[in-house]
Amino acid sequence: MADIFFGSVHIPFKNIVQALTFRDTGKDEWNLIILNFRLPKAITAILAGAALSVSGLQMQTMFRNPLAGPYILGISAGASLGVAVVLLGFSTFFGIQTGGFFANWLIVMAAWFGAGFVLLCIFLISLRVNDVMTILILGIMFGSVCTAIISVLQYFSNEVQLKSFVIWSMGSLSNVNGSHLAVLIPSVLIGLIIGLLTIKMLNLMLLGENYARSMGLNVQLSRFIIFLSTSILAGSITAFCGPIGFIGTAVPHVCRMLFKTSDQKVLMIACILVGSLVLLISDLISQLPGNGVILPINTITSLLGIPVVIWIIFKNQRISSI
Repeated sequence: MADIFFGSVHIPFKNIVQALTFRDTGKDEWNLIILNFRLPKAITAILAGAALSVSGLQMQTMFRNPLAGPYILGISAGASLGVAVVLLGFSTFFGIQTGGFFANWLIVMAAWFGAGFVLLCIFLISLRVNDVMTILILGIMFGSVCTAIISVLQYFSNEVQLKSFVIWSMGSLSNVNGSHLAVLIPSVLIGLIIGLLTIKMLNLMLLGENYARSMGLNVQLSRFIIFLSTSILAGSITAFCGPIGFIGTAVPHVCRMLFKTSDQKVLMIACILVGSLVLLISDLISQLPGNGVILPINTITSLLGIPVVIWIIFKNQRISSI
């Protein structure tokens, strides 16, 4: 409600409630602002915070790496590459118009495949390399390769496509409208449901894959299901909101410190709630109420998330699930 209430245009709380209950506020522009702008943005913040936090928890548990996350491991960059191929490649040669229902599903599926490809590469490397820092560095390298390919696509794109893609890459919750939510909501819900089904798998992986195998877990199948959930969650958010950094890395650690447990059932529910809360707060900060200015959401999440990551590194916290 706070995220819907605050904005560059002051709207009385009574009128906001009237708009949300589909009653006449007396001003058509107020209805438009609340229902077409603020409400979709708040819903998107909840979905993005939950999705990125859960995907980060899954990556940190599976790789047993406290710094793992969709942004740092290059998963978001892979999803961005998938989106770039559609927006800067297919739209150039096949004339695909963004905003339509088919185009929205095409964009989100391209993001899934891009995120899944980077995850697959990291997974294959993790089978041969045990050093977590090496895997992190290679993840960053994969992200750099994806960024380089995106730069090539940008170079050959026209001005309109380039401008829209650059704005998208800054990360924003404001560009998501009703037609986007019709794709984003079911995508995130599917990813979260699959994520909830991985709780038992993740708990068994806490003590290592050999222990998980001794308990009868099919590790290969479990990895595939976890990768599927992470690709859907990170890819869906990146497709419509752009790459949002550090939420997936920082929030799982905040939840561990708050609840002092390594039980994935508790942590996953906590990540959904805390991640949504953090991104709603970030959205409130980005609006700078009364200024009429909206900062890129990536700026705020970086300012909030980076101190947590630095604190983890320097304090060398012994997180029980790592």
